[in-house]
Amino acid sequence: MFDLTPNDYDFLAPRHIVFGWGRWREVGPLAAGLGRRALVVLGSRTLERNGMVSELHDELRDHRVEPVALATISREPTVEDVDAVIARACELSPAAGDFVLALGGGSALDLGKAVAALATNREGSSVRDYLEGVGRGLKLSAAPLPVLAMPTTAGTGSEATKNAVISVHSPAVKKSLRDPRLVPSVVLVDSQLGVSLPSSTTAHTGMDAITQLIESYISRRAKPIPQALALQGVRMALPAIERAVEDGACREAREAMAHAALLSGMALANSGLGMAHGVAAALGVHCEVAHGLACAVMLPLALRANRDACQPQLAQLAAAVSLADGRTESEAAEAFIEHVEQIAHRIGIPRQLRAIGVDRNQIGDLVRDSKGNSMNGNPRTLADEELAGLLDAQW
Repeated sequence: MFDLTPNDYDFLAPRHIVFGWGRWREVGPLAAGLGRRALVVLGSRTLERNGMVSELHDELRDHRVEPVALATISREPTVEDVDAVIARACELSPAAGDFVLALGGGSALDLGKAVAALATNREGSSVRDYLEGVGRGLKLSAAPLPVLAMPTTAGTGSEATKNAVISVHSPAVKKSLRDPRLVPSVVLVDSQLGVSLPSSTTAHTGMDAITQLIESYISRRAKPIPQALALQGVRMALPAIERAVEDGACREAREAMAHAALLSGMALANSGLGMAHGVAAALGVHCEVAHGLACAVMLPLALRANRDACQPQLAQLAAAVSLADGRTESEAAEAFIEHVEQIAHRIGIPRQLRAIGVDRNQIGDLVRDSKGNSMNGNPRTLADEELAGLLDAQW
């Protein structure tokens, strides 16, 4: 049963969400409500090649918003990437009336949010100074520039979160620039923008969203509104992901995954994550595994590692996708885990860590650098020795 007497909580969400097929053409009036100059951060060269970015710029100009191409990124942003783009942004003398328009996957959205933050906060010499755990501990004193986020990959949910994830080389970790004011002011989710995604990208980013929905639901920091959103997202995503992978032009599947990803962003922003994301971050920096693929590989392992600590929640998730009827709580939890495992297998997600390029000698580094905000939300505490054993068995 759900807890009917929730503890105190806060809930953060974008101020304005616009969702729907073909609604990217509404970008002009939405942008005009934020300012008169858009600093554009892109993460999709396909949309540039097919002319959609040019059309988007025309829509902005038609509403007296001047687009300024600031950066295009095709990888997860590093400290050096952010610092270079910030230097270019500062040459434009950002001021009131400017905003950031970020179009692409999670990397572009994270870079866009970092630009929005540091365009107005220059106390530090680098974005590193503001990152959790590795910098000088600086906080944002001034409000960031407004952000208009247009996700294209139906995966990270970064369009609805309060942080920008940045890769650091020394030490090799991923850390967040985090502030509640980094939640985008306007989110425009048009799944038509993701039709051209390769099937592998659709699979990996979709499993990232599913991992976020599940981990936020079972998190030790779970809260009632995010849990409700996560249940809805799981109901949408689990039946849709295989079809989206098989037929990228399927509007129904694309919309279901885009909406689930949006919900996953709001859920994780308020309830946190867990083991799968903690290890996925370390896999990214040590083994250069794309984030979505890392989450997809880790999710089944994380569910099994946490099963005894969150069996009621797993049974509730099973009920959400019609797997609980006639089953005990324990049986329903097991059925849900098996269902996730089967979906991952059918869309081509490897099971073993060696299949994604992990060297067995790297397990110690992965354990050490899996600690952080995501792992802190895991339903139970994992000792280093236990996590090492789990990863070794999965290798």
